[in-house]
Amino acid sequence: MTVDQLSSSISLSNHTADYDLTIVGGGIVGTTLATALKTSGLKIVIIEAQVQVKFSSKPQAYALSLLSVRILDAIGIWEKILPKVGKFNSIRLSDADYPQVVEFQKTDIGKDYLGYVGEHQVLLETLQTAIADSSEIRWLCPAEVIAVDYQDTEAVIKVEVEGQLQQIRSKLVIGADGARSPIRLGVGIKTQGWKYWQSCVTFTVKHNAPSNDMAFERFWYSGPMGILPLPGNRCQIVWTAPHDQAKTIKELDETEFLSQLQRRTGGLLGELELVSDRFIFPVQLMQSERYTDHRLALVGDAAHCCHPLGGQGLNLGIRDVAALAEVLQKAHQQGEDIGSLKVLKRYERWRRNENWVILGFTDFLNRLFSNQWWLLMILRRLGLWLINTFPLVKRFSLQLMTGLLGKMPQLLR
Repeated sequence: MTVDQLSSSISLSNHTADYDLTIVGGGIVGTTLATALKTSGLKIVIIEAQVQVKFSSKPQAYALSLLSVRILDAIGIWEKILPKVGKFNSIRLSDADYPQVVEFQKTDIGKDYLGYVGEHQVLLETLQTAIADSSEIRWLCPAEVIAVDYQDTEAVIKVEVEGQLQQIRSKLVIGADGARSPIRLGVGIKTQGWKYWQSCVTFTVKHNAPSNDMAFERFWYSGPMGILPLPGNRCQIVWTAPHDQAKTIKELDETEFLSQLQRRTGGLLGELELVSDRFIFPVQLMQSERYTDHRLALVGDAAHCCHPLGGQGLNLGIRDVAALAEVLQKAHQQGEDIGSLKVLKRYERWRRNENWVILGFTDFLNRLFSNQWWLLMILRRLGLWLINTFPLVKRFSLQLMTGLLGKMPQLLR
């Protein structure tokens, strides 16, 4: 969707507009929710604070689990995304210089691939195009939510669009506005969790390895390194290290940086060429004490954040969306008030506990592998041996990584 297309869908009238659903945050998670509800009969408005060019061109790529792909396929966009994404049919786990390596293969669970890697712009622009022609979905972008008044039968949202104040009445507000969610903070929902001692340096490289169909999780004493294949013999790399070390890595001159990267990857990618800037971000674990309030539901990073180890962050958000879309559609079809806590708690009960499993699992793995304490080194290497030795353990681990455990959304059944 172009800026002109977005602008043409913005209403600058001064009267109050009525919607069933107001999604605050036009990123991948918020737009996936709108796409999932495109044919539900619900009238939806998406409010995004950043200008379209800025929020759609983020230089980032995401691992897409098999469950996420099934969800994207069910809402009708996967076939448009598939030609533009990276694919991997094996996953390699290794622990520093320990020779025992775990390799998961697609044959372990009988799938064509074990996962995919989608760039931010590809995913978001495909979603935007999918809803561009919907008469039931409108955009306000760039627009800023000034205040939300949660009343008994509706939420009243004040929005500033190009210097003009507008008012929206909505049965339900969705907070899809990121980890620092103003929507969550506005109702005083507290969070649990902590900031890690680590930051991540993320970037894209081009390589000359003979194949580009494997994802790597290379654990190191200072933190894990994730390597995800992209089209064109490129890889997105997330290099985790303690804050000061991560800052040093980011600032290294390119020759020394690539030399260190070559050592850390063990030469598995052959010759490397840096083809993007290096970006750095701190890591945190966060879980909201609740995902819902009266006429409010949180999804994605607004509800939870996890360590990037394993690339689970966006996948959790997509699963949130599938669950919430199912709950809202059923309630709407049965004549229930979609903004009532009775309805919204069904979504919270479903997703909050499932998310705890992944948040806890990624935290456990990061702490287990990011140290040199001899007892934990023995324990984690025993774990690698167990995965390699027992097919059931290997299959369970792979199902957890690919999202194939847990309650399946109705749109997949």
